[in-house]
Amino acid sequence: MNNTTLRVRFAPAPTGMMHLGNVRTALMNFLMAQQQNGTFVLRIEDTDAERNFDPGAVKIMEDLAWLGLIFTEGPGKDGGVGPYFQSERHEIYQKKLQELIAMGNAYRCFCTTEELDKKRQRQIALKQPPRYDRTCCTLSSEESALKSHVTPFIWRVKLNREKIYKINDLSHGPVSFEMHNFSDFPLTRQDGTVTFMFANFVDDMMMKMSCVIRGEDHLSNTAGQAALYDMFNCPLPTFWHMPILCTIEGKKLSKRDFGFSLRDLKDAGFLPEAIVNYLAIIGGSFVQEIMSMEELIKNMNFDKVHTANTIKYDVDKLRWTNHRWISLTPLKEVTTLCKPYLHQNFPTSTTLTAEQLETLIKPIHQELVTLADCVQLLAFYFDEPVLEQDIAHALMPVEHFENFKTTLTKTCLQTTPALFLSELKTISKVVGVEPRAVFSFVRYALTGRTHGIGIGELIDLLGYQKSIIRIQKLLSLFE
Repeated sequence: MNNTTLRVRFAPAPTGMMHLGNVRTALMNFLMAQQQNGTFVLRIEDTDAERNFDPGAVKIMEDLAWLGLIFTEGPGKDGGVGPYFQSERHEIYQKKLQELIAMGNAYRCFCTTEELDKKRQRQIALKQPPRYDRTCCTLSSEESALKSHVTPFIWRVKLNREKIYKINDLSHGPVSFEMHNFSDFPLTRQDGTVTFMFANFVDDMMMKMSCVIRGEDHLSNTAGQAALYDMFNCPLPTFWHMPILCTIEGKKLSKRDFGFSLRDLKDAGFLPEAIVNYLAIIGGSFVQEIMSMEELIKNMNFDKVHTANTIKYDVDKLRWTNHRWISLTPLKEVTTLCKPYLHQNFPTSTTLTAEQLETLIKPIHQELVTLADCVQLLAFYFDEPVLEQDIAHALMPVEHFENFKTTLTKTCLQTTPALFLSELKTISKVVGVEPRAVFSFVRYALTGRTHGIGIGELIDLLGYQKSIIRIQKLLSLFE
């Protein structure tokens, strides 16, 4: 590829949901364009009205902007940059279709869906590869034209089955397609609109895409598109058919799997930097795993990419990456990002100032794995914890409890807030239990959790009087 003329594109369907496979494809296009000083084009595949759940690709553009993946070319309104919409390029596709017809490389197909299904089932039963049998290819031009006046039809490409096409794929290397193994695929639907296969080819050819990056599941489509490039006497782009994201068990990701959609991760409190970072390094080997966009652009090696057909999506590794990114994000920014989660779950949090919220987030900042974790970690501040007698008994052995209760009650009533923490250490010696047990007991009284924020910080957040009341409430469970 020529670094000065590199052109890549991201071409999603407006289904209303960006899944991680889409995101990774967009990311790799963006990183390659940035690294090689190329052009990143956004093109919306909206020719299929039944799949258009995002008119104007508003959600797609919002998601790309949130991830920091900025496209650099498109006929935007008011002088801005906007995506290409295939629905607005109908005349272009029709012109190229007519050129194919004039070349003798396309023919009308009158076979119904039912007829095609029967043929397919028969071929499968006979253990033959299911492909179109060219029934309509044998019709003369006159017969085809006459029949088209009364019978619905589609246009199919007429492949040269003697041909062998070779492509260059970044992950597979040279790949050959023997066209006798492929069907004459549809170019149009019965309503006259063009198919995904044909529209994508026309756009890639006319927009002079130098590298086409997409999923491994599109590899077989490339055979037909290679044939179209040959018919129009145009040079083939380089291809990269990336591995399909699978679960740890090796199954293809589905809507039932957490994180299948970008919306899942956004709602759960994953940072865009972490998602981009993880999807860039997944399946690869990097000495430094936590990298900013700038570092990813610099360090990605597109001459040596993953060659497997599938790649495992590890939610735990993504969570680790997100935890690292949150810990590296300034406290003030993390506080702002956590605010919507707190406001949604605790109405009283809306009355707190920015400084008060920051005071709450500070002790849990390094503990956050996702932004949404702030809800569980700070629930004690807004709602009094529900304490369970069994847990309380497990934290403090029965044989030590009466002495512990008497000593702790006296300490709570007679000491000062400044001395309370040091007095707790003294209690453990007096009662004869580990300091860890004493601190876990008090933390459970204050938060309903046995680990987490330090006792001193908890008392500062709740106030000394509220803290003492909660401790006494837990002690009362033993009565």
